[in-house]
Amino acid sequence: MVDFAMQHAWLVPLLPALAFVVIVFLTKPWQKLSALVAVAGIVGAFVFAALAAYGVFTHPEFTEGSLVYGVRWLSMPGLHINVGIMLDPTSAMMIFMVSLVSSLIFIYATGYMKGDPGFSVFFSYVSLFAASMLLLVLSSNLLEMFVGWELVGLCSYLLIGFYTHKISAREAAKKAFVTCRIADFGLLLGMLSLQIVFGTLDLPELAQKIAHFHQYTSAGVLTLIAVLVFLGPIGKSGQFPLHVWLPDAMEGPTPVSALIHAATMVVAGVYLVGRMLFLFSEIPSAMELVAITGAFTALFAATIAITQREIKRILAYSTVSQLGYMMLALGVGSLSASMFHMWTHAFFKALMFMGAGSVLTALHHKADVWEMGGLVKKMPITAWTFVVGGLAIAGIPPFAGFWSKDEILATALNSHHYVLFAMGAFTAFLTAFYMWRLIFLAFFGEENPANHPVESPWNMTVPLIILAALATVGGWVGTPWDNVWSQWIFFGEVEHAAPNYGVMIGSVILALAGIYLAYQLYYVDREKVKAKALAERYHGIYTLLFNKYYIDEIYLWFNHAIVDGSAKLFYLFDIYVVDGIIVNGLGAFTRLSGEGLRITETGRLQNYALVFFLGVLIIAVALAFSSPSAAGLLLGGVK
Repeated sequence: MVDFAMQHAWLVPLLPALAFVVIVFLTKPWQKLSALVAVAGIVGAFVFAALAAYGVFTHPEFTEGSLVYGVRWLSMPGLHINVGIMLDPTSAMMIFMVSLVSSLIFIYATGYMKGDPGFSVFFSYVSLFAASMLLLVLSSNLLEMFVGWELVGLCSYLLIGFYTHKISAREAAKKAFVTCRIADFGLLLGMLSLQIVFGTLDLPELAQKIAHFHQYTSAGVLTLIAVLVFLGPIGKSGQFPLHVWLPDAMEGPTPVSALIHAATMVVAGVYLVGRMLFLFSEIPSAMELVAITGAFTALFAATIAITQREIKRILAYSTVSQLGYMMLALGVGSLSASMFHMWTHAFFKALMFMGAGSVLTALHHKADVWEMGGLVKKMPITAWTFVVGGLAIAGIPPFAGFWSKDEILATALNSHHYVLFAMGAFTAFLTAFYMWRLIFLAFFGEENPANHPVESPWNMTVPLIILAALATVGGWVGTPWDNVWSQWIFFGEVEHAAPNYGVMIGSVILALAGIYLAYQLYYVDREKVKAKALAERYHGIYTLLFNKYYIDEIYLWFNHAIVDGSAKLFYLFDIYVVDGIIVNGLGAFTRLSGEGLRITETGRLQNYALVFFLGVLIIAVALAFSSPSAAGLLLGGVK
């Protein structure tokens, strides 16, 4: 069965895709049946993914290569594209993680979406979403990957704007779609350049040819290609400055938020950079760009998160920050650290988003954490599983985030990127602070008498419990003493980083300091006097952070002043110059010329004879003044 799953790994994305087709064309009128089809499709995909992953991780030969198989998709002179599957430790881990987390989110959604009129439509969309991400992960060439890439973009548009009656949801969907299209244009140019320069888009062939790129092109051209390719992940994974769509994606149903932030969509960009690391590693400046972008985004988003009030928006900026961590790891050359953090992040971030959804359901979608409080008494399962997620993301041992985050920090330090290490370490402190600020405000302290929460049903709480367990033990495969993870998922040489106790102790101290500060400001101080005083004392900084550095306003100004202004200028130029002077002028000249010539066209023979005679007479007079003999000869001939 294991060998069958490995040889037929294409069934992993096919099963949820079939669920999408069945729901759309057959079961849409029956909500429970549609949900059953969707859950069956993704659970079936998980079973196949688990078997395939088991096969990969029990065959030592996969540490040196991959299983690639496919068929010819497109063939013409100079262009041959295969559609196929590439199964190796990285893709095996991804399909296992994506299908597992998606299965839990699908089950959770059966409770969260209960009673929604678009219930069946929702499950058709999320089935296509999961299928698209699994296709992207397993693709053996960039064009096939780009198909999955664009499909996840389409699904995100459909799901973010799922509540079409809300203007904010429609605008958020358009914002996500347009922002990602800008980035994807760069990615598409990079792919076309790779095809032109190297003659292939197959990942194994590209890896071999780029290793000897001097035979095909210059370092400057390859640098430009790497930057163009990186534009796609900047948009898809919410890196600065194209991060603006990700917080607004909270307008969709909470299971969608969990899917986007934990298992699909945003991790696609990180995965693409990791899959294309053979390109970036040839250009040191490109690696620096990836590392700096990641470190800056991680710190930038964390500073915004410390002031936000809406529970899902805090988690959204947390995702942007954690994706920056993953990019930082890739930029310093560690595929294993990046993929390891993606693995652990999927568990604790899905857990916290689904916990937030449980809270929103209980509070009738009241999202402000300052209006919550004391939820642990009425919603113990949601609260304590959320606490597990908070411990994991803060980096408290032995929870999963501790191992993956510390590996990134240790890798940055070992590669002598001291400034980036410092940025990552400070981000770890901020992460612990803003996440436990959320926890103390929402789940502990005094209850808000205006709230009457009740615990969510079993189909929402059971996935929370499973994810809490995974967020606890999911990082144990990457402990530095017996790092099974880095023995399988790596780029270049096998990574055997020795335990860095200084980084471990330091990161735990930073995390505890962040939690303690949040405890003092938001739990011990029941009236939040100190927190409010700090906000008033540093009003300018607080306002800047609360308004997200006014990046959205800058884009809005640019759109209105530059884009709309330029469009107005071109419009006026078109109306008054192109149409008014050139087109209308030519038309007027033609009309006037026609009206003048029409006078001469009477249709009477005697008029034409008179004109002919007058013309001859004029010529004769002209010649008489210039040459009398010629005039006489002409007149004599006329006679």
